[in-house]
Amino acid sequence: MEYIYINDKRFDKTDFNPSNLSIGEYENCVFFQCDFSASSFSQIEFISCEFEECNLSNVALKKTSLKDVRFKNCKMLGLHFEDCNPFLFKISIDSCMLNLSTFYQSKLKNTQFKKSSLHEVDFTEADLTQSNFSDCDLLHANFDRTNLEKSDFRTSYNYTFDPDKNNIKKAKFSIPEVIGLLNKYDIQIS
Repeated sequence: MEYIYINDKRFDKTDFNPSNLSIGEYENCVFFQCDFSASSFSQIEFISCEFEECNLSNVALKKTSLKDVRFKNCKMLGLHFEDCNPFLFKISIDSCMLNLSTFYQSKLKNTQFKKSSLHEVDFTEADLTQSNFSDCDLLHANFDRTNLEKSDFRTSYNYTFDPDKNNIKKAKFSIPEVIGLLNKYDIQIS
């Protein structure tokens, strides 16, 4: 299959299901209201691209490069970001449904998660140093041996994790949501 290079192109309301996006490099491209559900991004490189109002549920990410990629108002269920190429990996998530996805051992320093649903997302052993979870619903999200140093959870909610099993040095929390850090003690707070 031929490797292609596409620059500064806009894709509007395109259905890539069941066909896949062609393998290649996409730079400064915008994907608007596209359906990629259950397709494959394997070995595709995205540089400074934006996905807006797209369905990316269950997209295969094997060796996918995401370099400064923005996702806005997207449905992104069941994604395995740990399968991505880690070199220069950088994403931002805004107003997305990112439920049931995993970032196992991913390097996510300074990542912006805004106004998103992150139900049951697995952040086990991820590096989220200085990341910002702004107005995010973290119901049943898994933080285990995760580096959360200097991360900001002040406006997020429904998070529960063990502070003894995660690095939370200088992380920011707010009341009453910070009570989720005490769940392991099975105590009653009035």
